Amino acid sequence: MKLQKISPFLWFNGVAEAAAQHYVSIFPDSRIDHIARAPSTVGESASELKPGAVMVVNYTLSGMGFVGLNGGPGYDFNQAVSFVVNCQDQAEVDHYWDRLSDGGNKIQCGWLTDKFGLPWQIVPTMLFDYMQGSDREAAGRVFKAMLEMEKLVIADLEKAARG
Repeated sequence: MKLQKISPFLWFNGVAEAAAQHYVSIFPDSRIDHIARAPSTVGESASELKPGAVMVVNYTLSGMGFVGLNGGPGYDFNQAVSFVVNCQDQAEVDHYWDRLSDGGNKIQCGWLTDKFGLPWQIVPTMLFDYMQGSDREAAGRVFKAMLEMEKLVIADLEKAARG
């Protein structure tokens, strides 16, 4: 297995395999690459880990490698780190928003947490064009419109840009 230089390493509490399976079902060019299981003797420091239990899952989402660890309780995901999904059109926004928010929490501005508590941002790429464009008034209107949305709706953002 070839390792990429930098990989997201996600700490789960017993659901790393389920999370990986969920994510690979959503994103194209995705797969489970390897599942490492606990050895028959795990030692006292890993007393919560039963022999044969999933320890680590290596998986690929849209061509990018991820690692999921069943590290146990103690750490939760939070909004300080999230994954941005850049979407070309509303169909993509809808697909990722619907699948990733199912069982999770819809927040605002295209943010959500999935059913495993992992934060995501589902963002149409046209948003960056407006926010980085030279028309600062349009950018302000788009930004204001975005703040009032949960799932981002391209038609409404474009309408705001036009004034």
